[in-house]
Amino acid sequence: MRAKREYRDRPETQVDALDALVDRSENGMSVFELRAAVPAEIDALEAALSALKEDDLITVEQTEGRTVIKPADRVIPEAPGDDEESVGDWLRRRLPF
Repeated sequence: MRAKREYRDRPETQVDALDALVDRSENGMSVFELRAAVPAEIDALEAALSALKEDDLITVEQTEGRTVIKPADRVIPEAPGDDEESVGDWLRRRLPF
């Protein structure tokens, strides 16, 4: 599953992190799981997570002695198909503007 369209105009690493977190929204992900799911250097991922946290798009929780990152509820699509990429979104991602 992918994050809602309105959150897809962010830098690629942030979008990749949000998409991975939305896929595992119920249980969340540890930093190590997120690192394995997002194709980015650790410094880029750290900066992306920091920006997402600053914008209140993710939450960080301590669960059973483990740090878990979850997407904010407003990032998760409400119905199937809400996460589909439009032609305009696809073009924006692929063409250098």
